Amino acid sequence: MSHKKVKRIGILTAGGDCPGLNAAIRGVGKTAIVEYGMEVIGFSSGYTGLIHKQYVELKEKDLSGILTLGGTIIGTSREKPFKIVTEDDNDKPELIKQNYHDLGLDCLVCIGGNGTMKTAHLLSKIGLNVIGIPKTIDNDVWGTDLTFGFDSAVLIATEAVDRLHSTANSHGRVMIVEVMGHNAGWIALYAGMAGGGDIILIPEIKYSMKSVISKIKQRYKHNKPYTIVVVAEGIEHPKNMSAARYLAESIQSKLDVEARETVLGYTQRGGSPSPMDRILATRYGAYAAECIAEGNFGTMVALIKNELTTVPLEEVGGKMRLVDHNHGLVLKGRKMGVSFGDD
Repeated sequence: MSHKKVKRIGILTAGGDCPGLNAAIRGVGKTAIVEYGMEVIGFSSGYTGLIHKQYVELKEKDLSGILTLGGTIIGTSREKPFKIVTEDDNDKPELIKQNYHDLGLDCLVCIGGNGTMKTAHLLSKIGLNVIGIPKTIDNDVWGTDLTFGFDSAVLIATEAVDRLHSTANSHGRVMIVEVMGHNAGWIALYAGMAGGGDIILIPEIKYSMKSVISKIKQRYKHNKPYTIVVVAEGIEHPKNMSAARYLAESIQSKLDVEARETVLGYTQRGGSPSPMDRILATRYGAYAAECIAEGNFGTMVALIKNELTTVPLEEVGGKMRLVDHNHGLVLKGRKMGVSFGDD
């Protein structure tokens, strides 16, 4: 009588931390253990743990009480095993493959952003069964409508914008809020619109200081005593200062107004995930476990029109999901008088 082998899976979180990672680990792990009777191990510090065979066995009890926690219980790193800097780096992919087989893994779940998905695809090319789960506060992973971590970041950024309205109004100031987003302006766009920003500057839409100054002048002319500017960190600006500082100095050099900047930085990546991110990360995690049970490997789980699906990892790596100039929220903003610095 033959006994079906119990599936053994590994989970890792790689790249920058963000709210919802523990919810995703829990979603994968609990579904794999409870529904499918799988064994689960968690690799320490992203791909580093996979290279050095550093891991912990994850039982169901280890996954209780982590849903609301920020960060990641198994740690993360920005290790890129296929990036060759020294001769020793050549061995990393082979070490990973060896450790994968030594540990008797049937699948590796890689939770991360664009770089993590690129590495996941390369691992699938050398023969590993891999499934990706998209996370990043920037919401810029290609192939899915939404990444977990984004909603929490928007919540934090919006709250900051909300709080600055009263100070800006009291002092008649221009308040500039800088949010994260190197190449993608999703956080700035959503937090700017949700927080009632007057000017929203994102990397995808080329802005001019002339347009920014014109908008501020127009507001004063119409007896609006203050202006809220929400800016993504990745807009074009001198590299020796923050985008917010550059805007503040440029505005004060051309107008007789006080301009003050606030850079939110890593506060957007920390803390407990929002309810929506907990749900999305849980949905992604549980669906990844289903995909493992079905043998649907070499894919990334995704949300398209609120339906869970998978996309091939080979299509994801090296691409970014950016804000389109004609995105509905951009068009709505323009109709409401919001400036994107290009008018």
